[in-house]
Amino acid sequence: MAEDRVMQSLLLDFYGELLTDKQRECCELHFNEDLSLAEIAEQCGVSRQGVWDNIRRGTAALEEIEEKTGLIRRFAETQKGLDELDGTVGALLELPLEAQSRALAEKLRREIRDLRTRG
Repeated sequence: MAEDRVMQSLLLDFYGELLTDKQRECCELHFNEDLSLAEIAEQCGVSRQGVWDNIRRGTAALEEIEEKTGLIRRFAETQKGLDELDGTVGALLELPLEAQSRALAEKLRREIRDLRTRG
């Protein structure tokens, strides 16, 4: 269940702008703010059924977009690869290195970490 919420939040982060305003608002309040259907309905001035329909349609659209583009999957693979590279450079830095080699390895590690945070 928690993994579903994380995935829904990622889908919203990546593709939320492609939803209608109501779909995006309902999904964000439900998945990111953890509001109930009743709370969202009251806040948005629509019925609980309307909220549920917006969330269901929005979720379906987000999942279809990810299925077609695979952007989140590729992002996760890239992050995993950067983590592995960072670990390899970390292991290299534990070895006795000449100053120039150490400086290059440290520069590489900084660049990997910078890439990971920009992701």
